[in-house]
Amino acid sequence: MKHLLPALLLLLATACLPFKPTTKNDVFNPTAVLPQEEAPHPKNSLEWWYVTGHLTDVRSGEKFGVEYVFFHFNPDGRQDYQMVHFALTDPAAQQFTYDYDLGKLAAPLAPALPLALAETKKAQTWTFAGQEGRYRLAARMSKPVGYAISLSTSPTKPLLLHGNGTGYEQYGPVAKAGYYSYPRLATTGTVEIAGKTHQVTGELWYDRQWNCGGVNKKNVAWDWLSIQLDEPRTDLMLYAVHDRSTGQQIGGGTHNDAAGLALHLAETDFKLEATSYFVSLQSGRKYPATWHVTVPAQGYDLTVTPLVPNQELGLRIFKFFRLYYWEGMCRVTGTHNGKPVTGNAYVEITNR
Repeated sequence: MKHLLPALLLLLATACLPFKPTTKNDVFNPTAVLPQEEAPHPKNSLEWWYVTGHLTDVRSGEKFGVEYVFFHFNPDGRQDYQMVHFALTDPAAQQFTYDYDLGKLAAPLAPALPLALAETKKAQTWTFAGQEGRYRLAARMSKPVGYAISLSTSPTKPLLLHGNGTGYEQYGPVAKAGYYSYPRLATTGTVEIAGKTHQVTGELWYDRQWNCGGVNKKNVAWDWLSIQLDEPRTDLMLYAVHDRSTGQQIGGGTHNDAAGLALHLAETDFKLEATSYFVSLQSGRKYPATWHVTVPAQGYDLTVTPLVPNQELGLRIFKFFRLYYWEGMCRVTGTHNGKPVTGNAYVEITNR
């Protein structure tokens, strides 16, 4: 369950409504049923389609980070809602820019493929279309102006089923959620930064999750990392869930080798250690910044460092409330079986 943020949002939204949130319409199968699981699940408590990653200007070599996600949720079993986040990182300018939207859907999302997700904010329409790793992504921020993406993707590694190959990840007593990824999506297109258009290429990481409405506990914090090593072309998804009321921690993840063979990682198989912190001047929150990541049995000793310290999003949900989380573009250095390695990463930190 990569992203705890929307579950926290669900908690906040339903706290003001005269009903108890329900997961009665969630779908649990012994294993993920593909490709059907990519389609919207009718009246799902909470699900999303999520891409993050690093892109490079083909002419100048400039690097950019992108986060683009559609959330769908139905907290009462009747009314569908949709939320979209869109963020761009420019390390050279040390700039992080984002936009978002949240609202009711006029009709429930249909369980149809290919995906045809769309959200309109003011004069801008954001879209997420396609299926099975081949997507067309288009969005333009309504404010600030001059920030946009128009991207096409195709998979270069097989689909990755988390949860020991089942496509269902068990987060201790907190939740059981459907979860799979395309860890390497070859990506081409354009990124517009401050009004300048860049022709880009790179590899995005795609996450698909559903049945996540059960994680609406305000005392739960979440750390998540996706790591793509340059050589060997191996990938890591790692998470740590912290229950601050009990002190319990739940960890897990998946190792994906260069050929696409997946290995489930239990909490005892790896260690995430924050070695420096970022304190936001906007929210006052203290987030882990630099991470030391070790996976002894697989030979990894890595350092994950943000390319821009301040990649915090502040989402105004109610008139007097703003929800904060950190999600950003990071660089990886370290060793694999004693040999130097480099790579890219995205990190999400919520409810700190």
